[in-house]
Amino acid sequence: MSSDALDSLLENLTCGDAAAAEKVFLAYEPYLRIVVRRHLSPALRAKFDSLDIVQSVWADLLRGFREAGWRFADAAHLRAFLVRLTRHRFIDRLRQHRRSVERQQPLTGDDDDGTPISPDAQPSELVQADELWQQMLDLCPPEHRDLLRLKREGAANAEIAARTGLHEGSVRRILCTLSRRLARRRASGDRGGTTKP
Repeated sequence: MSSDALDSLLENLTCGDAAAAEKVFLAYEPYLRIVVRRHLSPALRAKFDSLDIVQSVWADLLRGFREAGWRFADAAHLRAFLVRLTRHRFIDRLRQHRRSVERQQPLTGDDDDGTPISPDAQPSELVQADELWQQMLDLCPPEHRDLLRLKREGAANAEIAARTGLHEGSVRRILCTLSRRLARRRASGDRGGTTKP
Protein backbone atom coordinates (compact mmCIF):
# COMPACT_ATOMS: atom_id res chain seq x y z
CA MET A 1 0.00 0.00 0.00
CA SER A 2 1.39 3.41 -0.92
CA SER A 3 2.38 5.99 1.67
CA ASP A 4 -0.30 8.43 0.40
CA ALA A 5 -3.00 5.78 0.70
CA LEU A 6 -1.89 5.00 4.24
CA ASP A 7 -1.89 8.69 5.13
CA SER A 8 -5.51 9.04 3.99
CA LEU A 9 -6.46 5.87 5.88
CA LEU A 10 -4.75 7.29 8.96
CA GLU A 11 -6.98 10.36 8.75
CA ASN A 12 -10.05 8.14 8.63
CA LEU A 13 -8.69 6.04 11.48
CA THR A 14 -8.26 9.06 13.74
CA CYS A 15 -11.91 9.92 13.00
CA GLY A 16 -12.97 6.50 14.31
CA ASP A 17 -13.60 4.73 10.98
CA ALA A 18 -13.64 0.97 11.73
CA ALA A 19 -13.09 0.01 8.08
CA ALA A 20 -9.99 2.21 7.97
CA ALA A 21 -8.73 0.58 11.16
CA GLU A 22 -9.04 -2.85 9.56
CA LYS A 23 -7.22 -1.74 6.40
CA VAL A 24 -4.40 -0.10 8.36
CA PHE A 25 -4.05 -3.24 10.49
CA LEU A 26 -3.86 -5.46 7.41
CA ALA A 27 -1.24 -3.13 5.92
CA TYR A 28 1.03 -3.14 8.99
CA GLU A 29 0.42 -6.63 10.41
CA PRO A 30 2.89 -8.58 8.19
CA TYR A 31 5.67 -6.08 8.85
CA LEU A 32 5.10 -6.08 12.62
CA ARG A 33 5.04 -9.89 12.71
CA ILE A 34 8.45 -9.90 11.02
CA VAL A 35 9.71 -7.53 13.73
CA VAL A 36 8.67 -10.13 16.34
CA ARG A 37 9.80 -13.23 14.43
CA ARG A 38 13.34 -11.92 14.09
CA HIS A 39 13.77 -12.39 17.83
CA LEU A 40 11.41 -15.33 18.44
CA SER A 41 13.40 -18.46 19.30
CA PRO A 42 11.89 -21.95 18.90
CA ALA A 43 11.52 -22.22 22.69
CA LEU A 44 9.56 -18.96 22.79
CA ARG A 45 7.33 -20.01 19.88
CA ALA A 46 5.87 -22.65 22.18
CA LYS A 47 4.87 -19.88 24.59
CA PHE A 48 3.38 -17.23 22.30
CA ASP A 49 2.91 -16.35 18.67
CA SER A 50 3.91 -13.21 16.78
CA LEU A 51 0.24 -12.58 15.96
CA ASP A 52 -0.60 -12.54 19.69
CA ILE A 53 1.80 -9.64 20.18
CA VAL A 54 0.66 -7.73 17.09
CA GLN A 55 -3.01 -8.06 18.05
CA SER A 56 -2.20 -6.88 21.58
CA VAL A 57 -0.35 -3.85 20.20
CA TRP A 58 -3.23 -3.09 17.85
CA ALA A 59 -5.76 -3.23 20.69
CA ASP A 60 -3.65 -0.71 22.61
CA LEU A 61 -3.42 1.53 19.54
CA LEU A 62 -7.20 1.56 19.00
CA ARG A 63 -7.72 2.28 22.70
CA GLY A 64 -5.22 5.13 22.43
CA PHE A 65 -7.10 6.63 19.49
CA ARG A 66 -10.47 6.35 21.24
CA GLU A 67 -9.63 7.16 24.85
CA ALA A 68 -6.38 9.13 24.83
CA GLY A 69 -6.81 11.01 21.57
CA TRP A 70 -3.57 9.79 20.01
CA ARG A 71 -2.69 11.42 16.70
CA PHE A 72 0.17 10.86 14.24
CA ALA A 73 1.47 13.30 11.66
CA ASP A 74 1.61 10.67 8.91
CA ALA A 75 1.88 6.95 8.19
CA ALA A 76 5.66 6.96 8.74
CA HIS A 77 5.23 8.24 12.30
CA LEU A 78 2.54 5.65 12.98
CA ARG A 79 4.77 2.88 11.63
CA ALA A 80 7.73 3.98 13.79
CA PHE A 81 5.44 4.09 16.84
CA LEU A 82 4.02 0.62 16.11
CA VAL A 83 7.49 -0.88 15.65
CA ARG A 84 8.64 0.54 18.98
CA LEU A 85 5.47 -0.58 20.75
CA THR A 86 5.80 -4.07 19.22
CA ARG A 87 9.41 -4.39 20.39
CA HIS A 88 8.45 -3.29 23.89
CA ARG A 89 5.55 -5.76 24.01
CA PHE A 90 7.87 -8.54 22.82
CA ILE A 91 10.37 -7.69 25.58
CA ASP A 92 7.53 -7.79 28.14
CA ARG A 93 6.48 -11.26 26.94
CA LEU A 94 10.10 -12.40 26.90
CA ARG A 95 10.48 -11.35 30.54
CA GLN A 96 7.26 -13.15 31.47
CA HIS A 97 8.42 -16.43 29.92
CA ARG A 98 12.21 -16.26 30.41
CA ARG A 99 12.30 -18.36 33.57
CA SER A 100 10.10 -21.14 32.20
CA VAL A 101 12.11 -21.24 28.95
CA GLU A 102 15.39 -21.45 30.88
CA ARG A 103 14.05 -24.34 32.97
CA GLN A 104 12.84 -26.38 30.02
CA GLN A 105 15.00 -29.34 29.14
CA PRO A 106 14.74 -31.41 25.97
CA LEU A 107 13.78 -35.04 26.32
CA THR A 108 16.81 -37.11 25.39
CA GLY A 109 17.87 -40.71 25.76
CA ASP A 110 20.84 -39.75 27.97
CA ASP A 111 19.02 -40.79 31.15
CA ASP A 112 18.24 -44.27 29.85
CA ASP A 113 19.78 -46.85 32.19
CA GLY A 114 18.97 -49.78 29.90
CA THR A 115 16.09 -51.06 32.02
CA PRO A 116 13.23 -52.29 29.84
CA ILE A 117 10.11 -50.20 30.22
CA SER A 118 6.78 -51.93 30.44
CA PRO A 119 4.28 -50.62 27.89
CA ASP A 120 1.48 -51.01 30.43
CA ALA A 121 0.94 -48.38 33.09
CA GLN A 122 1.13 -49.50 36.71
CA PRO A 123 -2.10 -49.22 38.76
CA SER A 124 -0.60 -46.41 40.84
CA GLU A 125 0.28 -44.53 37.64
CA LEU A 126 -3.30 -44.86 36.41
CA VAL A 127 -4.62 -43.46 39.70
CA GLN A 128 -2.14 -40.57 39.53
CA ALA A 129 -3.10 -39.88 35.93
CA ASP A 130 -6.80 -39.83 36.84
CA GLU A 131 -6.11 -37.45 39.75
CA LEU A 132 -4.06 -35.18 37.51
CA TRP A 133 -6.81 -35.19 34.86
CA GLN A 134 -9.40 -34.22 37.47
CA GLN A 135 -7.18 -31.40 38.73
CA MET A 136 -6.78 -30.13 35.17
CA LEU A 137 -10.54 -30.21 34.62
CA ASP A 138 -11.08 -28.33 37.90
CA LEU A 139 -8.65 -25.59 36.81
CA CYS A 140 -9.93 -25.39 33.24
CA PRO A 141 -12.83 -23.04 32.42
CA PRO A 142 -15.81 -24.95 30.98
CA GLU A 143 -15.37 -23.33 27.55
CA HIS A 144 -11.85 -24.82 27.24
CA ARG A 145 -12.63 -28.39 28.32
CA ASP A 146 -13.17 -29.63 24.76
CA LEU A 147 -9.72 -28.30 23.90
CA LEU A 148 -8.26 -30.16 26.88
CA ARG A 149 -10.01 -33.41 25.91
CA LEU A 150 -8.66 -33.16 22.36
CA LYS A 151 -5.15 -32.66 23.75
CA ARG A 152 -5.57 -35.71 25.98
CA GLU A 153 -6.54 -37.73 22.90
CA GLY A 154 -3.22 -36.74 21.34
CA ALA A 155 -4.43 -34.09 18.88
CA ALA A 156 -1.82 -31.59 17.69
CA ASN A 157 -2.37 -27.88 18.39
CA ALA A 158 -3.15 -27.24 14.71
CA GLU A 159 -5.84 -29.93 14.73
CA ILE A 160 -7.30 -28.59 18.00
CA ALA A 161 -7.39 -25.10 16.49
CA ALA A 162 -9.18 -26.38 13.40
CA ARG A 163 -11.73 -28.35 15.43
CA THR A 164 -12.44 -25.64 18.02
CA GLY A 165 -12.24 -22.56 15.80
CA LEU A 166 -9.51 -21.02 17.94
CA HIS A 167 -6.20 -19.67 16.63
CA GLU A 168 -3.29 -22.07 17.10
CA GLY A 169 -1.48 -19.46 19.20
CA SER A 170 -4.55 -19.20 21.43
CA VAL A 171 -4.55 -22.99 21.89
CA ARG A 172 -0.89 -22.84 22.98
CA ARG A 173 -1.60 -19.93 25.31
CA ILE A 174 -4.58 -21.69 26.94
CA LEU A 175 -2.54 -24.86 27.49
CA CYS A 176 0.41 -22.88 28.91
CA THR A 177 -1.89 -20.96 31.26
CA LEU A 178 -3.43 -24.21 32.46
CA SER A 179 0.02 -25.72 32.94
CA ARG A 180 1.11 -22.74 35.07
CA ARG A 181 -2.07 -22.92 37.18
CA LEU A 182 -1.53 -26.63 37.72
CA ALA A 183 2.12 -26.10 38.70
CA ARG A 184 1.11 -23.39 41.19
CA ARG A 185 -1.58 -25.60 42.70
CA ARG A 186 0.78 -28.56 43.00
CA ALA A 187 3.57 -26.42 44.49
CA SER A 188 1.24 -24.95 47.10
CA GLY A 189 -0.19 -28.42 47.78
CA ASP A 190 3.33 -29.72 48.44
CA ARG A 191 3.69 -27.05 51.14
CA GLY A 192 0.38 -28.03 52.65
CA GLY A 193 -1.62 -25.05 51.36
CA THR A 194 -4.37 -24.76 48.82
CA THR A 195 -4.88 -22.29 46.04
CA LYS A 196 -7.93 -21.25 44.20
CA PRO A 197 -7.90 -21.96 40.47
